[in-house]
Formats: sequence, C-alpha cells, structure tokens
Amino acid sequence: NVTRALSVLMVDFSCALKLAMPLAVLSAMREASMYHITVKGGKFLEAVAQADTIVFDKTGTLTHACPVVARVIPFGGRSEDDMLRVAACLEEHFPHSMANAVVRAARERNLAHEEMHSQVEYIVAHGISSMVENKKVVIGSAHFIFEDEKCTVPAGEQEKYDALPVEFSHLYLAIGGELAAVIADPLRPEACDVMKALRALGIQRTVMLTGDSERTAAAIAAEVGVDDYRAEVLPEDKANFVEQERAAGHTVIMLGDGINDSPALSAANVGVAISDGAAIAREIADITIAAENLFELVALRRIAQGLMSRINSNYRFVIGFNGSLIGLGVAGVLAPATSAMMHNLSTLGISLRSMTNLIDSSETTRLLESK
Repeated sequence: NVTRALSVLMVDFSCALKLAMPLAVLSAMREASMYHITVKGGKFLEAVAQADTIVFDKTGTLTHACPVVARVIPFGGRSEDDMLRVAACLEEHFPHSMANAVVRAARERNLAHEEMHSQVEYIVAHGISSMVENKKVVIGSAHFIFEDEKCTVPAGEQEKYDALPVEFSHLYLAIGGELAAVIADPLRPEACDVMKALRALGIQRTVMLTGDSERTAAAIAAEVGVDDYRAEVLPEDKANFVEQERAAGHTVIMLGDGINDSPALSAANVGVAISDGAAIAREIADITIAAENLFELVALRRIAQGLMSRINSNYRFVIGFNGSLIGLGVAGVLAPATSAMMHNLSTLGISLRSMTNLIDSSETTRLLESK
C-alpha cells in the first residue's frame, strides 16, 4: 500500500535526536556560564551528574578563592606589619591564591615591600625559601616549616603557638630557623551549607585534602562538615587518593586551584579549577568556576542532573511519539501529510524545549548572592 508506505517514510527518529540532544547540551553549557561556570564539553556535565564523590583541596576552595588575611600573629617580639611586609615580599612572585592574599593585605596597609630578598626558591607543595639580611627566610605549611626546615617556636611562646585558632588555615613564616609569624585565612561562611546541599543532590562522600597539620585539618573538617579528610598531603598524594577512589568504583569530582592540584585534577573523572587559580590548573581542568561563592558548585550539579533528566525524557518522547506515528501510518490511520506534519512539529517542539533553562534561576541567584 503506497499511502501507508509513505506515511511510514515521512517519520523517523534521527531528526529529533540529532537536533534536540546537542541543543540540550549547548543550552546547559550556556546556562552554566550564567553562574560563572565554564564547561569544556558535554561529557563532563554527564560525569558531574553521575558523580558520587567530591574531593576538595582546602586552600582557595573551602577557604576563599581570593583568600583574606584574617590575622597576622607575630612571634619573637617582632611587629605584625614587619612580618606581613616580609611575607608579601616573598609571596609576590608566585601565582597562588594565598600568596595573592598576603600581597593584597600588605598593599591595603600601605606596607612597601621592595626586593629585600635574594636566592628565591619555590618548593612545590611546600612553600618558598629565600635570604633576607643574610638570614634564611621560609614561608609555607606547618610540615614545611617545622619538619622539613626544622624551625622552632621562640622560647617562652609555645603557649601562644598552641592557642592559634585551629579553625583558620595557617601560613607559617620563619626567619633564621625560628617561627616569626603565622598568617590566618578564614573558611568560607557558606562552606557548611554547600556540603549539605551537595548531599541533598546525591553526593555520597565529600573529602578534604590539605597540607595543613593534623590538628588544623581535623578542626576545619569538623567545622565544614566533610565526611573525610587527609592532612599533610603532597601533590602525588592527592592524585593517588583520587585514583584509589576511582579504582573503588566511585565517580570523582576534584576541586582545586593551584599547581599542586594539577595531578589530581587530571586523575579525576571531572577536574574543576578556580578561575583565579594557577594557569596550569585551569588548562588541565574540564570545568572552571569563578568560586565567588561555593554555591556555584551546587548550581553546576543541578544543571548537570537537569541535563541528564532532559536528555532521557527527550529520548523517551522521541521514541514513543515517532514510534506511535509509524504504527498509525502502518495501520492506515494517518495520511502521509499528517504524519510528516506531526513529526516535524514534534521535532521543532522538543528542540525548543531543549533550549530552555534547566534550573530555577531566581532561587540559584539568591543562593549565589548570599555570602
């Protein structure tokens, strides 16, 4: 029957699938950009939707992407301004979020820090070493200062050191083998709420990796509410941890901002970098976020899940609706012109639907504006 054959030939599945699916992905990437999120491909949104584990590097992520110097605590009778000046002098050459914060804090206090130092050496994942007035000056993590460099707390100031606020991230400055100052960087106020929101969206495990001491890491992990943490980790430790999680069957998102995080970003199913972080981290990462507010990560998860839901519903509709048209054409119920019209109108309709936003922009904007 020629009429029935034409009715069938007027309908296929490929038109809607070839149009609606790419449009849905491109629309999701466009929508993500509204929340300061840059996605390098649709497959990464799929991985974000499927992820069950998120691994955070602490500095620049759980702490501010543009950290702030909350306190400078001097030791050995030194002045707060002098120690901040020396720290800024060393840190100004290195592209790290905490280094930028130190330089910015010195600038805000009008502290000039011309080239006071020489023989600068950047030790990856540890800190910076230099010479100031013929004395060795080092700045970095507690592990670097006390274990690698064997620096000591000035006599009579152990109690002051023990009273350091454990809920802050600490940067240690030592001069001539003696602790000179501790610079504190506070946590993001929204970090705890973000963890709760991610769990509500199906994330089963959140992990914090940090080079901080066990004491500081434990306090920060408890305050933020992560499920697990690792303290005093090196770049290879971060990458190894991510690979172990993937080998155990988990889909892992890694969030980081520094050169030290690059191996872990590369090892994860999805690497998410901070836009103000190191250039190599942004280059390696699959997704970049501004991280002005950590709720951007929640928006990313919601967009990814919404995209996968839309793709699946589009697929079911295309197969069901066009399959029905073919069946009705075979039965002689629909004429060829009617089959063609309904097929093309449904393709147009599902394509237009694929271009609409996936999440409630007003609710998400409210979360992003809450600091």
